[in-house]
Amino acid sequence: MPTVVCTALNTHEGPHIPILEAGGFEVVHPPKGVNLYDPANLLPIVRDCDAVVAGSESWPADLIAACPKLRVLSRTGVGFDAIDLPACDRHRVVVATTPGVNHHAVAEHTFALLLGVGRGFPSRDQHVRACTWKRVSTPRIIGTTIGIVGLGRIGRAVATRAVGLGMKVIAFDPYPNREFVEQWNIELADLDTLLSRSDYVTLHLPMGQETKHIMNARTFAKMKPGSVLINTARGLLVDENALVDALNSGHLRGAGLDVFEVEPLPASSPLLKMDNVLMSGHLAGLDHESQHDTLTMCAETIVSLSKGGWPAECVRNLAGVTNWKWTEKN
Repeated sequence: MPTVVCTALNTHEGPHIPILEAGGFEVVHPPKGVNLYDPANLLPIVRDCDAVVAGSESWPADLIAACPKLRVLSRTGVGFDAIDLPACDRHRVVVATTPGVNHHAVAEHTFALLLGVGRGFPSRDQHVRACTWKRVSTPRIIGTTIGIVGLGRIGRAVATRAVGLGMKVIAFDPYPNREFVEQWNIELADLDTLLSRSDYVTLHLPMGQETKHIMNARTFAKMKPGSVLINTARGLLVDENALVDALNSGHLRGAGLDVFEVEPLPASSPLLKMDNVLMSGHLAGLDHESQHDTLTMCAETIVSLSKGGWPAECVRNLAGVTNWKWTEKN
């Protein structure tokens, strides 16, 4: 019986299990307590599997090459920058994601971070815990300007919430949905203009060579003094050393971060010592509804591929391939 290993978090139960079992797969879960972010720990768990319900762990080329039966990496969420796509292409391993299931979750989390930092957290919480009673005012959020970098499905979900909160919305996107922009009265601008005018800048871009470290010393300097950066997209969009410098200098008032250059965030990171940085551990897209839907789509994608289907809307590699077969590596 072919096996599917569930390396994504919170997958010991859920709708994916009966879907996979009905499709003829054995569902396997890693032992508890194993650090799956270390490929050396991951290898003995996945070496002989046929497919993986994957999380945000790294899949380098040598790990992919060491799994001779692997046919599919079905990723929970929409990001796949931790997976070596060229290696997957060489070994004919399908990389799939789950588009369209978590944009509301990410948008809500974006505002959880924005509102938190905007109202002075985590320092206000830390002061009370230290029995230090401080009362310092912060700028009101209604009436401020939010700059949305990337107006895809998630960026649009952020925009509608920002309008509801009474914020002015500016967006940067090379190929915006014009109908949406007009409907919600969104101003389009180039990146430098957006940075210079926004009180809050929130990132919603995919990771690629052209977007790596799009937020760097130069672009931080372009940001409005006293503004806030929010990143619920990809850690490598931000040069963290440059972000630390911008925060330490006081040029930025704060930051809300769900993703980091290295995950989990190392204990040596200076971000951990900053009381104007609100953080969470790469879980912006995780709520009950998105978890259910993403696990369902992951499982359905694996079963479809095993039966000769090709869910093109989910597949992220093997461009132009028309003759892929589940059995070709066995």
